[in-house]
Amino acid sequence: MSFRGLSASAIAAITLASGMAFAQTQAPAPYPLDTVPEKMPFNVPYGAPIQAERAQAVIQAASAEAAKRGWPLNIAVADSGANLVAFLRMDGAQLASIPISEHKARAAVKFRRPTKVFEEGIQKSDYKYILTLDDVIASRGGIPLIENGKLIGAVGCSGGTGSQDEVVCMAGAAVINK
Repeated sequence: MSFRGLSASAIAAITLASGMAFAQTQAPAPYPLDTVPEKMPFNVPYGAPIQAERAQAVIQAASAEAAKRGWPLNIAVADSGANLVAFLRMDGAQLASIPISEHKARAAVKFRRPTKVFEEGIQKSDYKYILTLDDVIASRGGIPLIENGKLIGAVGCSGGTGSQDEVVCMAGAAVINK
């Protein structure tokens, strides 16, 4: 066997062994995927779409929180049909985050849950199947807007870290989610 063949074999063996060791050290998911819940999770009924004036109030509250902290963000509000109703790009906010803020708002509406749920599912529980779902964004910063028990829209923020985006979204959502 040549030196090249021996090196390739050694590298393959080390890679296989390290992969097996990694698989053994990963923590199992907290809930097996085959668990059947008694109630449907995130089963908030859709309501009438948020009106433009209320969406602007959400944007104002979110942008006030972001400005107070010195975080230039993009803030989007989608209605209960996942259509953009209001948007603000704060001065100096990252351009790449414009569509991301909109995507977070749409995903929070379509799936009737905060986008943090997807992030945690992938990061903490290793639920890779989430990556196969259409329109998912596995990054916190998308919060549903629920009024009188009905989902009327969602707010999405982007441009900071996920935790910064989430803090600002929560401030905006507090206008509706009382």
